[in-house]
Amino acid sequence: MKIYDVANFPNPARVRIALAEKNATDKVTFIPVDVMAGEHRQAAFLAKNPAAGVPVLELDDGICIAECSAISEYIDHAFDGPSLTGQSPTERAVINMLMRRAEFMVLDAVGAYFHHATDGLGPELETHQNAAWGNQQKQTALNGMMYFNQLLEDNAKQKKHYVAGNEFSVADITLFAGLAFADFAGVAVPDNCDQLLAWQSSTASRPSVA
Repeated sequence: MKIYDVANFPNPARVRIALAEKNATDKVTFIPVDVMAGEHRQAAFLAKNPAAGVPVLELDDGICIAECSAISEYIDHAFDGPSLTGQSPTERAVINMLMRRAEFMVLDAVGAYFHHATDGLGPELETHQNAAWGNQQKQTALNGMMYFNQLLEDNAKQKKHYVAGNEFSVADITLFAGLAFADFAGVAVPDNCDQLLAWQSSTASRPSVA
């Protein structure tokens, strides 16, 4: 199988961490997409993902799977190792819920700020900016960080060390990618988010992340 991506971009990083957690990085071939040259907007790539985003997983039979949540789901079920998406119906639902919150409350909000209120990827690619929207989303991201700080604080009281409970999951991967993106975009985690910062430091030390 192949994965079309850009190394170190936030969403590709989510997939690479998931693969590393399942010890399956060597089971795929990574194909770089030259986003800065607009390759993701050309017909050949749009045939794989009409949304023009990376990453895209292409299976050996030619089926293409886009969207990190779908790719991570496939990876979690295709390879042996600890579950990243949950096993019981409750675990799966809670992990999916918190992964989505990490997406729209942090990662996607930081992305909107980066692409709309900063130079982003440059004038050739950032052609429809709305600075007011971007700055509003920056505040959304900061609010999201405070939400997750409180969540992690509450979890710690119950001796739960991860975003969705007792096990590392795609919710942790997504939040970590969102915070890494925030750091790159110059959106600092609020100083009073001690629990979130401690969790970020601990997560950064995992072999799959490091």
